[in-house]
Amino acid sequence: MRILLATAAFAAALPTVAFAQDTATDANIEAARAPDGSPGFGIEPYFGIMGGYEQFDDNAYNRTAGIPAAPGGRDFDGGIVQGVVGVNVPLGPVFVGVEGNATKGVKGAIDWEYGVAGRAGFRIGDSGLIYGKAGYQWVNFDALGDDSRDFHDITAGLGIEVGPKDIGLGGVTSRSGIRFRLEVNSFGDFNSFQPVAGIIAHF
Repeated sequence: MRILLATAAFAAALPTVAFAQDTATDANIEAARAPDGSPGFGIEPYFGIMGGYEQFDDNAYNRTAGIPAAPGGRDFDGGIVQGVVGVNVPLGPVFVGVEGNATKGVKGAIDWEYGVAGRAGFRIGDSGLIYGKAGYQWVNFDALGDDSRDFHDITAGLGIEVGPKDIGLGGVTSRSGIRFRLEVNSFGDFNSFQPVAGIIAHF
C-alpha cells in the first residue's frame, strides 16, 4: 500500500515528462514560457513557511513505522509549523523538483519532523503549480518523552500553488515572486493526515 501511495502521487505528472523532453529540443523556447514571462526552462530555487495540523493513526490494527500506542489510547496529533526549501526545474508546461522540510509541533503530541521529497507536476495559471510528491520523513513525538526515538517511513502528497494574479491580487507583486500553497500529505500506509497551507517565495 505504501508503494501504491508513493506511485500514485506521481502518476498524473510522469506521462508529461516525455512531452517536455520533446519540447526542450524545440528551437522556439519562447513558446514554452510561463504566463508570467518566466523562462520555460531553467532552475527555480524557493523557500517557504506553512502551518497546519497532523494526526497520526497509531491503532493496533494499522500501526506504521513502529509507532507505539499513544498514552491514554489517543492518536498522536497536533498543530505544526513547517519550513521548506527546494528547487524546481521547469520543463515547458511541466516541472520536476526536490524539496526538504523541517517541521516543529506547536501544540499537541508532535515534537519535530524532517524529510525530503521529489515533486512533479504541471505549471498552471499566472505562475502556479499542481503537483504530486513522494519522499521519506522522520518524526519524533513529545508524548513519548525527551529521549524518545525518531520514527520514519515514506511520505506522499498532493498540492497546488497559485500566484497572486491567479486569485485576483495581481497588484500585490510584479511577475509573481510569491505563491500561496495548499497541500495534503500522508505518512506510511495512510497512517497520518496532514493538511498545510502557507506562502512560497521563489526566485
